[in-house]
Amino acid sequence: MIAYEPLPFDPAPIPFDKLALDERLLAGIRDLGWTETRAIQSGVIPLALAGSDVIACAETGTGKTAAFLVPILQRFLNEPPPQPPRSRALVLAPTRELVVQIEDQVQGLTYHTTISSVAVYGGVPMDAQEYALRAGADIVVATPGRLMDHMRHESVDYSGLEVLVLDEADRMLDMGFWPDVQRILAALPAGRQTLLFSATMPAEVLKLTQEFLRDPKLVQAGRAGGPARTISHNVQTVPAGEKTQWLARWLREEATGPVLVFCRTKIGAERLAGRLSGMGIRAASLHADRTQQQRMAAVEGFRTGTYPVLVATDVAARGLDIDGIAHVVNYEVPDTPETYVHRVGRTGRAEATGNALTLVAPEEIRALRALEKAVGVQLQ
Repeated sequence: MIAYEPLPFDPAPIPFDKLALDERLLAGIRDLGWTETRAIQSGVIPLALAGSDVIACAETGTGKTAAFLVPILQRFLNEPPPQPPRSRALVLAPTRELVVQIEDQVQGLTYHTTISSVAVYGGVPMDAQEYALRAGADIVVATPGRLMDHMRHESVDYSGLEVLVLDEADRMLDMGFWPDVQRILAALPAGRQTLLFSATMPAEVLKLTQEFLRDPKLVQAGRAGGPARTISHNVQTVPAGEKTQWLARWLREEATGPVLVFCRTKIGAERLAGRLSGMGIRAASLHADRTQQQRMAAVEGFRTGTYPVLVATDVAARGLDIDGIAHVVNYEVPDTPETYVHRVGRTGRAEATGNALTLVAPEEIRALRALEKAVGVQLQ
């Protein structure tokens, strides 16, 4: 039975230096410029530090990564390192981009410590990952598919695992990763602590959690399953054949700041980025058919402003963590409410304001009305 841990929408922030954290961890926190917790961190960190299993649901861009990394690192710094070295925490995430970004934050927080970590994802050679896994990296951040590859090579030792984190659990379910997740779970020690994080909490995820969490506390910050309150939601009715021309004009004349455009298909994203580039608008594409190097170059170019426009499929809806995205554009009406929430969550992050724009062809009006009803947001 899931226990619900009451948490107000806006709990009081807690100064990090009041959490009795190790000074080495606090040094990393200060390096990152953090002074006090955000809402989901205020709810989760004390529970995780106390050893509880946690299910955490919060709007995107609210600091969920730090909510699980801070208690994990504090736990490890409180204890002597194992001999011989072994992996002590496993973080599973649905996309390569998200794995890389979580690992980046691990590196920042552990800068003043000897805690080691490895990012495990596809699209790159396995050799360096295998070496780090066999050496017993303290924290493993992985996509389920690539981790299964390493398990088949018997390069993973879970015998000393203390903490499991499932990040973006609903997305892993949507993307069909749950069978791999269940196989991984079956190989883990039963006495571990488990922390599950998600932007939405569909019934399927809650049902599945009964299998592998022990008396978890459910922490919810903000509206469950809804977009951030700092986002404005807008609609533009445009015939399907005129969307590209309309978008190009809007990008030139009205858009300010970085713009993330979502397309339904890989071919659609590639074509739209190419057409915008042909019109003199610097745009990059991001989808699963691009190589890892191409994807990293597109993300970095978008982050630095080399490409003011990034055209992506939903591979980026969860993995892209860039502050300051001014606009998210849905080139077509999203298929599901969850897709809409995840996409628009790339803007309006960390209490900043953002704009979500959906281009709607006349034949998409019915889908738009169904989306409004399901999400609970009136799209103007």
